[in-house]
Amino acid sequence: MPTILITGCSSGFGLDTARHFLAEGWTVIATMRTPKPDLLPASDRLTILPLDVTDPASIAAAVAAAGEIDVLVNNAGIGWLNAVEGTPIPVVRDIFETNTIGTIAMIQAVLPQFRTRRAGVIINVTSSVTLKNYDLLSVYTASKAAVNALTEVMALELAPFGIRAHVVLPGQAPGTAFAANARARLAQEGGFPEPYAEMIQAVFARLTSGSDDEKTRPEDVTAAIWRVATDPAAPMRLPAGADAVALFKG
Repeated sequence: MPTILITGCSSGFGLDTARHFLAEGWTVIATMRTPKPDLLPASDRLTILPLDVTDPASIAAAVAAAGEIDVLVNNAGIGWLNAVEGTPIPVVRDIFETNTIGTIAMIQAVLPQFRTRRAGVIINVTSSVTLKNYDLLSVYTASKAAVNALTEVMALELAPFGIRAHVVLPGQAPGTAFAANARARLAQEGGFPEPYAEMIQAVFARLTSGSDDEKTRPEDVTAAIWRVATDPAAPMRLPAGADAVALFKG
């Protein structure tokens, strides 16, 4: 069976994707900054590796340990919610280092083996916020939109080598994980500028409201990644989740 390497498997979409591909009989290389073996079922087709996509040495070690892979899923990322004015430049750098540069670094690390075999699939998980402008998501959106543009051009570059490149665009997941993580990081980085207080509260309220039926379920993202990985005719850009599909069509 084919082998898939997935970044950011400690939680969320990455973890669900690793579980799904394992259940389908694939060999799975699940990577995360701090390996947690208990998150996934024991299997001789599973390897859990430490990986920090902002560290070149960590990337090189993980790709070497993974060996020959058929599909790369760039899922690792960090979120951020604040006005541009309230986003410290070190935070901007952290976001782009992980969400954008880390994705490029992973692609560069696997492309030599893909080109040699003239086969391979690269799947970049971005976000449906790149389909519609939302207040206070400017820096996060910019980091993901850059990956969208990268993938579109890269798909042209790599097609002559038999390599496919795609983006999967999830919508908002049910629950409050994004909002909770955003609140925690805001507090860590000094909060938000007072002039934006009402706007911030309104955005948090929006993130934690609405019917779960209108949002993106983990299985929506897994299904989109599965389709792209297994269907050579899959579209280059694929929304995942009811809300993402609505934005994509809108």
